[in-house]
Amino acid sequence: MPAHAYTEDQLVEQPAIGLFAELGWAKVSALEEMFGAPSPGLTATLSHPMGEGASLGRETKGEVVLVSRLRVALERLNPALPPEAVTAGGLIEWLTADCRKSLISSRFLFE
Repeated sequence: MPAHAYTEDQLVEQPAIGLFAELGWAKVSALEEMFGAPSPGLTATLSHPMGEGASLGRETKGEVVLVSRLRVALERLNPALPPEAVTAGGLIEWLTADCRKSLISSRFLFE
């Protein structure tokens, strides 16, 4: 099978990484991520920016939202909100809800 000249990595991922770098975001490779809670007392190095054996706090690769980091950011950006407004049943649930389910349900209503 011939290699394609254009790949998702070339057309989407690398330009996105470049844009985020221009905006001052840090890049972390999750290829060797250890799933689960981060180990306490990790020391970051150049080869392990999160610390050797570190975790992004995900249980599986399928988790695309880093909820622990999202919670911290929401609390920092919304200091007047009570903690329960940010967590269970609040902003985090609303922001991470799978909206595809409601879209599929809506489609059946209008057919």
